[in-house]
Amino acid sequence: MSENIELFNCPNCRGGMEIDGEKIICLQGCAPYRISEGIPMLFVQDPQKPSIKEVTNKIKAFYEKTPFPNYEGIENIGTLIQKAESGGFAKLLDDQIPYNAKVLDVGCGTGQLSNFLAASQRSVYGVDLCFNSLKLALEFKVRNELSRAQFYQMNLFMPIFKEKSFDFVICNGVLHHTASPFEGFKSISGLVKNGGYIMIGLYNKYGRIPNDLRKIIFRIFNNRPKLLDPRIRKSKIKGLKLHAWINDQYHNPHESRHTLGEVLQWFDKTGFEFINSIP
Repeated sequence: MSENIELFNCPNCRGGMEIDGEKIICLQGCAPYRISEGIPMLFVQDPQKPSIKEVTNKIKAFYEKTPFPNYEGIENIGTLIQKAESGGFAKLLDDQIPYNAKVLDVGCGTGQLSNFLAASQRSVYGVDLCFNSLKLALEFKVRNELSRAQFYQMNLFMPIFKEKSFDFVICNGVLHHTASPFEGFKSISGLVKNGGYIMIGLYNKYGRIPNDLRKIIFRIFNNRPKLLDPRIRKSKIKGLKLHAWINDQYHNPHESRHTLGEVLQWFDKTGFEFINSIP
């Protein structure tokens, strides 16, 4: 962080920051932020938005208990690359994001995508609200000597970066777990450089219907009919990875659904040009 301090601002007042030992100091006099186990703890809540705070706290508590995705079965960067390339989505990003790009991964979770993209000479900043997830991300980074990946605790409604700092901002599977997805989008979209790109992934209003039906069955039968889930059936995940997946998909305390038309309106309101969607 100290090497790139010019990118950062205080999430409370947007003032400048500096490092002082194990503390991060706001130059405008806000309370200092601590660094815990190598992770800058820069998560703050907006006191003006209690409804957003309530949902954020629920989601934070949920993922602190069960970090997602789990690293079980991923021992090193080679295994991670193999997994990412077989999945398709991460490989598409790797093929299209240039080397030496500055990338922000918002809601990075345990940092698998951040670490994967950083392995190819990109500067990747992974941010998440959950400390336990970030610890797993940092442990993998250190173990595999991925010097270009960095991890920070952050509330996406209260960014720790200055505006227009990143070539690419990625936020996949995150905004639909917030109290106000569009407000969250506006917050992180301001971090994209002119000419840069933002990629978001959301639950589709209609595509989520099969999952809703499975959710009812899972609740009735206490998670036993696991093979109803196509990912479990196809990949045969088990152990902690299976537990994390079921919790994320079927027991999440808050989620919303969206249409492509709705998201296109978000782009229009914030000055972004739509490029493509999957599917």
